[in-house]
Amino acid sequence: MRVRPSSLLLALMAVAPHAYATAVRAMLRRNARELAAGNTRPLFATYADDVSFVFPGANTWAANLRGKPAVEQWVGRYLAVGLHLEPKEILVTGPPWRTRVCVRYTDSYTSPEGVQVYSNSGMFYFEIAWGKVKHYEVHEDTQKVAEFDEYLVTREASEVTAGQPGG
Repeated sequence: MRVRPSSLLLALMAVAPHAYATAVRAMLRRNARELAAGNTRPLFATYADDVSFVFPGANTWAANLRGKPAVEQWVGRYLAVGLHLEPKEILVTGPPWRTRVCVRYTDSYTSPEGVQVYSNSGMFYFEIAWGKVKHYEVHEDTQKVAEFDEYLVTREASEVTAGQPGG
């Protein structure tokens, strides 16, 4: 049986998007694992120098940032506080020069006493070109984020009081 070159090309075109989407999902899952371990290098290696980042809301996490250093600072605070992000589902569409990604995730914080004081779920929306994240947005329950801010302020105040003589 003879295979026509056009048939082979059509078969490759059908498989290539799936393979690319699989590679993007694997990269994002790896970045999330490394981030959970405190290693930001793989994550920021995939960011464009002029990456833009949006986190809406009326809380201390709200941001509209441009540039890798600004986003690195935001992510550094996220890690320093001890939040934990777990990707649940990753949807990828588009060619390498115009890739769109949605990541459904859960986000949580467990206190030093072992009590989960924050739990949220949300969605990241990414725009990626040639393997570099150009833009991303976070969409989650910002009221829960504001309540977590209140917890952090209370915790910091109690730590300061505990560190004072007589406290």
